[in-house]
Amino acid sequence: MNYQFTIIVPVYNEEDNLIRVEKELLAYTQIATKTTKILFVNDGSKDKSQALIEAICSRHDAFDYILFRENSGLSAAIKAGFDYTTTALVGYIDSDLQTAPEDFNLLLEHIGEFDLVTGVRSNRKDSFVKNMSSKIANGIRRAFTKDGMDDTGCPLKVIKTDYAKRIPMFKGLHRFLPAMIMLQNGKTKQITVQHFPRVAGEAKFGVWNRLLGPLMDCFAYLWMKKKYINYEVAKQK
Repeated sequence: MNYQFTIIVPVYNEEDNLIRVEKELLAYTQIATKTTKILFVNDGSKDKSQALIEAICSRHDAFDYILFRENSGLSAAIKAGFDYTTTALVGYIDSDLQTAPEDFNLLLEHIGEFDLVTGVRSNRKDSFVKNMSSKIANGIRRAFTKDGMDDTGCPLKVIKTDYAKRIPMFKGLHRFLPAMIMLQNGKTKQITVQHFPRVAGEAKFGVWNRLLGPLMDCFAYLWMKKKYINYEVAKQK
């Protein structure tokens, strides 16, 4: 199969969600506007996630996986997915499926003109505390990065792989994907997508992760922005 689009699915202790993930992503591959494959990145899960992932991948040619030796965090999982992607386009969705795989088609409509298209969660089905902490964190990030994005925490994105592979590894990169594309002089766009309550498993980020973490990461981003280098090859033999 000549795949055009890879969906990265970071996994950490999501055994209760994975059969649903298999069903919904398999259904999406049948309606996707680009020929699509799935790449699980198991971030050192301690439960039965890996056994389930291997069973899923054995059933479907379009499903592959990477297993980390130990837990390294969401940013590492996403970056590893970028590094191992071989298709021209790469996307990302959380294994809690609080966003809908079919909404990838909404993002893919715009990826020709843009280099990153990200979802913005409408009518978020999270707790008041989670919504407020995310809103504050997004405000902090916008003030530092000037990226103009309303919801960089939305776990539904499509990126041109050439741009994704040039994003450097650092903790918190999942909060700065649009900003990192803009550092490469890339164009970004946000599209409203659906949002649903979590039906199984547990959230991996608490209030402090959503507030203190983004603030510290913003200083790292400012340092990186000052040092970032772009180049273009004019000729090659």
